[in-house]
Amino acid sequence: MRHSVIPGSSGLVRPMRLLGDPVLHAPCREVTAFDGALGQLIEDMYATMYAARGVGLAANQIGLPLRVFVYDCPDDEDRRHLGHVVNPRLVAADGVTVRGPEGCLSLPGIEAGTPRPDRVVVEGTDRTGAAVRVEGTGFFARCLQHEMDHLDGGVFTDRLAGLRRRRALRAARRAPWADGAATS
Repeated sequence: MRHSVIPGSSGLVRPMRLLGDPVLHAPCREVTAFDGALGQLIEDMYATMYAARGVGLAANQIGLPLRVFVYDCPDDEDRRHLGHVVNPRLVAADGVTVRGPEGCLSLPGIEAGTPRPDRVVVEGTDRTGAAVRVEGTGFFARCLQHEMDHLDGGVFTDRLAGLRRRRALRAARRAPWADGAATS
């Protein structure tokens, strides 16, 4: 995908929603209007992601429960993947399951080894409604799955179990940004 301008350069940085905010824990709804407002939302999402130094961002992380995410993420060979997907569907998740470090802009400073399949395929549309298909491996596959989880109302700690989960949630409760919201 080619961009004539830097993604997010015309966007506004929006406040990040943090763990415990109800918008992060409910499934997002399908986008039905492919208009200027959607284009501006995507620009704002890029601006917000870059300001937070992230590699991916889902719309609900800035408070809008819509099925949209953006990414600017390297794969394991350090190839850059840049784009957005509207109304994405995970059509394949296979390969070996790899436990790798994972963090989240909605849980700043929290990281844990999280199991994910090493290859995924996501299909959806772009901001104009044109079909897109994104295939990712390694770290980029992790990024795509992470954003898909957000759109389904999940966060990466939902994929943890046992001691890893307890440690991550304890760290979230004690984090400077925690407001006492339930983090189970």
